[in-house]
This record gives sequence, C-alpha cells and structure tokens, in this order.
Amino acid sequence: MVEGILPVPESSHAIRAAIDEALKCRETGEAKPIVFGLTGAGYSNMIAYEKFHNGEMGDYIPTDADLAVSLARLPQVPGQ
Repeated sequence: MVEGILPVPESSHAIRAAIDEALKCRETGEAKPIVFGLTGAGYSNMIAYEKFHNGEMGDYIPTDADLAVSLARLPQVPGQ
C-alpha cells in the first residue's frame, strides 16, 4: 500500500517557494502566515509511482512512425 500527498509538478514550485519563505522567516525571526496552492490528482498517480518504485515501469520513447500514426488521428481544424 502506498499513501501520501502527491502534488502535480506545477505545484512543486509553489511548495519550494513556501519552504524558502519559511526558512527566511526562521532566519529573521519574523512570524507570518505563508499560503500556497497545492493542486493535483495524486490518487490517480499513486499506482504509477508505486510501479516506478517497484521497478515495474519502463521507459518508452516513441519512434517517428509512432508519432506519425498518432498525429494522423488528430482531428483536422479548418483554417489552421
């Protein structure tokens, strides 16, 4: 079983900024509230993280042919 809070990568920047601000407050002795936005759907990513950490996930690099097949399936937008 795997449990925890799994922020999306975009939120990691906000978390780091909040940590940096907290460290500044510790150094200066300033007490202030620090608010940051945490987003993500960690519940849907936990299986992938578990597989990665268990060595059950491999890398896949698509070939140019794979990309061409995928791009051919995209809808054509008029005027683009």
